[in-house]
Amino acid sequence: MLKKGSKLNSILTGTCPKCQNESMYLDQNVLHLGKILKMHENCSHCGLRYQIEPSFFYGAMYVSYGLNVGIGIAAFIISFLIFGSSLKVAFIAIVASMILSFPIVLRWARNIYINMFVSYDPKTNKK
Repeated sequence: MLKKGSKLNSILTGTCPKCQNESMYLDQNVLHLGKILKMHENCSHCGLRYQIEPSFFYGAMYVSYGLNVGIGIAAFIISFLIFGSSLKVAFIAIVASMILSFPIVLRWARNIYINMFVSYDPKTNKK
């Protein structure tokens, strides 16, 4: 389903966007909240420096905002329009879904952001 070399593969797995051979994160478990954003400095396979410039991942906040808006809209549609709940319950569903998806959104925002600037290079796998 997820073909190596696709941006979607790198985004969903959190692997290096250039070679897709190893995880960018020190701890791959998103439920270890204390280590959720701890990353390797470089990819040990292709040498890509993840922190491309100082404060590079501040731009991921904008991606995170977009993801959270999408989650909030989806929670509202499911709660209010499909299940016919009240606005109060729909609001609670939005907040609950954002809290529960928080660790995943943090990682996905970083993964999406770095994949906007770095593309897969098949030459890095021919070592």
